[in-house]
Order: sequence, then C-alpha cells, then structure tokens
Amino acid sequence: MITLNRVRRALVPVSSAAADRVSGPNYDEFQDDDEIGAYIQANTDSVLRVTMAHADPTTPAGLLKEGSDAALTRAAENMAALTVSELTRTVEGLLWVVEMTEPSRPGVRQVGLGGMARTDEIRTAETPEGCIIRNEDVREKQARGRADLIERTSAIVGTVNNAVDDATGAFAEALEQYADSRPCDLAVEDERGTRHRIWLVTEGEEISDLQALLAAKPRAYVADGNHRSAGAAMLGYAEFLAVFFPAPTMAIKPYNRLVEVKPDESDDDLRRIGKSFDVRELEGVDAYQPRDSDKIGLYRAGRWLELTPKPGTYDASNAAESIAAGIVQRNLFSAVLGIPDAGDVRLRFVGSNRDALYLRDRVDSGEYGYAVTLPAVTMREFIDVCMQDGLMPPKSTWFEPKLRSGLVIALL
Repeated sequence: MITLNRVRRALVPVSSAAADRVSGPNYDEFQDDDEIGAYIQANTDSVLRVTMAHADPTTPAGLLKEGSDAALTRAAENMAALTVSELTRTVEGLLWVVEMTEPSRPGVRQVGLGGMARTDEIRTAETPEGCIIRNEDVREKQARGRADLIERTSAIVGTVNNAVDDATGAFAEALEQYADSRPCDLAVEDERGTRHRIWLVTEGEEISDLQALLAAKPRAYVADGNHRSAGAAMLGYAEFLAVFFPAPTMAIKPYNRLVEVKPDESDDDLRRIGKSFDVRELEGVDAYQPRDSDKIGLYRAGRWLELTPKPGTYDASNAAESIAAGIVQRNLFSAVLGIPDAGDVRLRFVGSNRDALYLRDRVDSGEYGYAVTLPAVTMREFIDVCMQDGLMPPKSTWFEPKLRSGLVIALL
C-alpha cells in the first residue's frame, strides 16, 4: 500500500505563460555547467537559478563552486525571490495530476499522480518491507547535495519519478478520465516538443478518490530521483515530493558513456576486450546505437565496433548482472581500462538527449578516448531487478520524457 499525502503548501506558476518562464529541464539533462549557464542566461526566470545556482551567470558574483556555502546562499535568495514573484502563487493542500506526451510516442499518454510520498515507505535495510523500491545505489555525496539544497531553500523542487505496476490498465484509465473531466490548470511545451499538462487537485473528495487509487498498488519502483528521495530522508523529513506513473506508459531510453582514457596505440586493448566480447567492426557506419539487449557499441580510433558479451561473462540468472551497463562496467571499464568504480571522474554519462553522433564527435575532438553506446533497458528488465531486491548498474536507466522541473514545488 502506497501512501500519498497532500502537498501542504505548494508553489505553482500563476498561468501557462508563467509556467513557460518558470519551469525548466532537470539538472541531469545538461552535460556541464556551461550548458546550464547558457540556459539560465536565456531563461532568467527559470527554476534552474535555484537548483543549479552555482552556474547562474546573471548575478555579479559570477560562477561558484557547486555545493559551496556561497552557492547555497544564492539558491536560497533565488528561491525567496521566486516565492514572491508575480509569476507564482501558493496553493494549500493539493495533489496534482500530470500528463506528458512526446512526439516520439504519438498516441501514448503518460499520466501520473503527484503529491508527498513517505520516506519510511522507501525500502532500505532498516525498512525491508518498504513498498517504494529503489533501483540504484545511493551515493552519500550526491544525496547530501540534494539535502543541503532542500535545507537552505526550505523547499523541495526536485520530484521523484516512480513506476507502479498497472497490468490491467485501471490506474492509467482512471487518471486519464480525471484529466479528461476538466481543462488543465497549466500547460507547457519543453525544448524537445514534449507537452506537459498539470491539473491541481484541491477538492477533498477528489483527493481521497485519487489517494485510494494509488493505495491499492502494493509497490512502486523509483525510476528517476533516488538521490532526491534520499536527500529528504537524510534530513529526517517524513515526506518527499513524488509522482507515480503506470509502468506500461513509461519509456526507458539509452544511457551512454564517454571515457577519458585514451586507446592503446598498439591495439592491445582490443585484444583484451576480445577475451570477454565477440568484436565485429562496423564498416561505413557513422553512428551506432544498439537496439538488441545483447549488443554494445564501442567507438575508438575513428571506427565503430559491435561487442557481444561472451557466455560466462555474466550471471544470466541475476537480473542486475544481465544489464548491459553492468557487463560493460565489469568487463570493459574495470578489466580493460582500469576504471573499477562507476563513479570515477573519467567516466561521463550521457543521456538519451544526446545521440551517438554527439558521442562520436566528442571522441574525434580528442576530448575522450572511447564512446560506449548501450541498448535501452526494458521496463521488464527494470522491474525484474527491483523484484530481486537488486540494484541497477549506476546510470543505466534514462527515463524519458523527464518531468518538467518547477511546475509544482513543495514549500516547507
């Protein structure tokens, strides 16, 4: 049973036009601070001035160190200004329904229910019966960064995106019926053409009905936002901002890698790679993004290679070990390139908002030595890992579309 409480005090844009100015991409949709700064420069009312305050170039102090006291002070100042802005208003005691429709999936309505989920329902070693199951290990430094931002701004901006089983489609149907029952309160189209619509739910009976819909679900799986939920828990908060979507309506897209290590000029790295993978050169191919779960793309020295893991290089009965990202981490990054830790700074994770041509160009520029393209994890694979109480390899699931940041903020 999943509990979803009202947001006691929510900050929301006053209109769709205001939502277009206030909302923004999530921080993890950018490759570096330069991209974030350019976005803020072009969108000076964006909530990115709060979530990525260190990269805000619109103040005299200039760029700051991420997570520093000065950056957190700036975030708090920007949050305070947003709270009293003519672009926002405060609404008390709400849930919300959100719909995302993207051009690449015509006819698919991804409709979810948002509110405040309970931190004590997250499954951990201390709460093994928790009904909200994390799919990825939590790194303390990243969770602390989210916690510091929450604490200094007295607000939760980042929303945790969760999947719930909905084999019958009843949950999706009920949410769609609610969305069709009246006009939305906010509508905005993001930079990639995805339409986000929000219905603010404040009437008591409607809230109770929607809460009961979710409470009927035995469990949920954290799809995006493990560190955001961990940040709230780290502070001892009882709740975190969350949205729950029917799993069959969600999409997972590829999450690729760039590696700073340079290839061996003698091609000895290829010999060592061949111990764990069958290697096939892809002649005349400009970009390769594998679709089959047993194929991996590798770009080095101006050519694309297709890698197929050899039998015995992973445990097929272990759902987490069978994910391509884990296979690559063990058998390529660790065994061949000397990068045993997925958190190593020599690895750059690149979401599906950048294609294989982008990765190729970064290698050709000399900035990186290798590009690795991975097949998208399927929803079934994702749920199988969760059901085995396993953890996904770090940065292996790129759920898209991403929830638009800043459409509903919880004020503490």
